[in-house]
Amino acid sequence: MKIDVVRKLPDVLDTIVLCQYEKGKLDVFEEWLPDAMLDAVKRFINAENITFQPRELYTFHYYYKHQATKIILVGMPKSEQLTAEQVRYSLADIIRLCLKLKSKQIYILPGFDFDLTDAMLGQVLAETALLTVYKFDKYLSETSSEMPDALHLVQDTKNTRNLNKGILEGRILADATNLARDLVNEPANVITPDTLAEAAKKAALEYSFQVEIYNMDKLRRLKMEAFLAVGKGSKYEPRLIIMRHQGNPDARQDITALIGKGITFDSGGYCLKSPQGMVNMKTDMAGAAAVIGTMAAIANLKLNVNVTAIIAACENMVSGEAYHAGDIVRSMSGKTIEVVNTDAEGRLTLIDAIHYAIDREHASRIIDIATLTGAAVGALGTSISAVVTNDQNWYAKLEEASELSGEHIWQLPAFEEYKSLLKSEIADLKNTGAPWGGAITAALFIQEFVQNLPWLHIDIAGTASKDKESGYFNAGATGVGVRLLTTLLKSME
Repeated sequence: MKIDVVRKLPDVLDTIVLCQYEKGKLDVFEEWLPDAMLDAVKRFINAENITFQPRELYTFHYYYKHQATKIILVGMPKSEQLTAEQVRYSLADIIRLCLKLKSKQIYILPGFDFDLTDAMLGQVLAETALLTVYKFDKYLSETSSEMPDALHLVQDTKNTRNLNKGILEGRILADATNLARDLVNEPANVITPDTLAEAAKKAALEYSFQVEIYNMDKLRRLKMEAFLAVGKGSKYEPRLIIMRHQGNPDARQDITALIGKGITFDSGGYCLKSPQGMVNMKTDMAGAAAVIGTMAAIANLKLNVNVTAIIAACENMVSGEAYHAGDIVRSMSGKTIEVVNTDAEGRLTLIDAIHYAIDREHASRIIDIATLTGAAVGALGTSISAVVTNDQNWYAKLEEASELSGEHIWQLPAFEEYKSLLKSEIADLKNTGAPWGGAITAALFIQEFVQNLPWLHIDIAGTASKDKESGYFNAGATGVGVRLLTTLLKSME
C-alpha cells in the first residue's frame, strides 16, 4: 500500500475522509471541497444530527457527473487531548471501514492541526495502516485480496520532509511487527526450533544483521543444562540463536542484550496442560518473534546502538526422554535448580540465554521478553504487559517508549521478601514459588541470574495475541514488543 502526503485533491475522488472534533467548524474544508460536495456534506450532517463525537463514523455516497465518491465523516477528540494512540485507534476505524467499502484511493483530510510532531504523525499513519490491513491467510483455500492501493494524508504544507521521514519509520516498524506476527501465527508443525533459526537467518539476510546458530553439540559444551533439560522430550533438537547489530563501533563494549523466550510449543511437559490450555501454545515463542522483529527494525533504521539478541529455542514435550517434576538441573551459571513444575519451563531457557549474554557476549544490560506467566494475565489482562526491573531510570525510558509506541506496560514490584519463596531444601533454587504472585516470583527467579546488571523483564503472556479484532489488530498474534523495544533502543542512541 502506498502511503504519502499530498497537497491537493484530484478531480476524481474514490474515498475522502473528513476528520473533525466535536462541534468543529466545517468551513475549514471549503478550500478543499467543491461547493456542491460541501453542501451535500452539510445536508447529511444536519439530516443525521452528526456532532463529531470521538470515534463516531458516518458514510454516504456522493454522485456528481457520473462519478461516485465515498465520503466518511469521523469524530476525533480535540487536538490538545489527542494522543498518538488515540490517532492510531481512529485511523484503524477508518481503514477497517474503507476495507468494507472496498476503497482503493483513500484521502484523509483533517479539519484541525494534530498535536503531534510531523514525524510522529507520519509514523502513526503508516504504522496503523499496515498493521490494520495485515492478514494471516496463507492456509485458507479462499482468500479476499481487496486492499486499498493508497492512503493519502492531505496537508497544505510545502515542507513534507519530516512527515515523509515518519512515514518511512512507521513502515519499517509495521513491517517488523508483521514479521513477528507471521512467526507467531504459524502453527507449531511449521515453526520448530530449527525453522525458527532459519527464519532468523532469513531476516538477517534481508535486513543486514549478523546471526549464528548453535546446535546440540555446542550447547552441551557450553553446559546449558537447564535449557537442554526443557527440550529433552521433543524429537526436535534445541537451537541457540544469536543475532548481533553493531551500530555503534565507537562503543563496542556497550551492548544491550535482548533475550526472547523461544518455546515453539509448550505442552507443559509432565505437568501437562489441559487441552484448552494447550490450544494456543504455538504462541509461546512470541518473545523470540519480538526480538527477531526488533533486530529487523533496528538494522533497517540503522540505529546507532549495539544489540545482541539471543533465543534459546526448543519444545517442551512429553516422552520417555522428557525431564520430570522433582529433577535437579544445573544452569550454565553453575546454580542448581529443583524442578517443581515442568510447565515453568520458559524461565529455565531464559536464564541460560542470559548467562550466555553476560559471560560470552559481555552484555552491559539485559532485557528479557517472554510469554511467561498466566499470573501476568490475571493481574493485568490482555492489553498491558507486566514489567519487573532492578533499574528505575531505565524503566522510565521504557515508560516513555510505551507512551510513544502505544504498547502498554505496568510495573510489578521486585519484592525482596518473595525471594524466600524460591528457596529449595535440596538445590540453590526452585523453579516456581507459591501459588500467588506468580508473575513476580518468576521475574525474581530470572533476576538471580542477571548479575546485578541493569535489567528489564517484560511478561507478554496476555498481550502476545488477541482472541478477536481490537483496534489496529486482528485476531491472532500482535507482534507485541517490536515497537516498544525499537522505540526504547532508539532513545538510547
